[in-house]
Amino acid sequence: MPKINGNEIRPGNVLEHNGGLWAAVKVDHVKPGKGGAFAQVEMRNLRNGSKLNERFRSADKVERVRLEQKDQQFLYESDGMLVFMDAETYDQIELPAEILGERRPFLQDGMTIQVEFYENEALNATLPQKVTCKIAETEPVVKGQTAANSFKPAILDNGVKVMVPPFVGQGEAIIINTETMEYSERA
Repeated sequence: MPKINGNEIRPGNVLEHNGGLWAAVKVDHVKPGKGGAFAQVEMRNLRNGSKLNERFRSADKVERVRLEQKDQQFLYESDGMLVFMDAETYDQIELPAEILGERRPFLQDGMTIQVEFYENEALNATLPQKVTCKIAETEPVVKGQTAANSFKPAILDNGVKVMVPPFVGQGEAIIINTETMEYSERA
């Protein structure tokens, strides 16, 4: 495993620290008037989701971990566990539904997602950046209404509430950005 200096930590890096695997969520580089510079790192434990704030000086060495990324196809959900299949080896794995957090409703049957592994242990799952959804209900389209910064609420077929432009009507397919959970474009 490569060791990096404390000032080389970037958001998204996975570090081995205090016997656990941590993902750097937020990194602030601080140069106080007196004393040496340091990086204030907010980290999230990949195994249990706990958070930790830690200071790393540039002289501190931390272990950077590389996670193996594999494409997995979603098969079904049973008892709060999501079942995925490796497209190459056909091996099936189960992950808790909480691994996707608030993005869980966007997971669709047969969807291919990216799962990150560390020594055959699945730690993280990422949905595709854009997902197509159908609008279940929204206010009707009003003729002559401009699209300038006026959005209206809509409920998608998966139950998620989003804000959409006024020209989008009920029953239309739209593309949602799963990172921001916002309307992206018409499908």
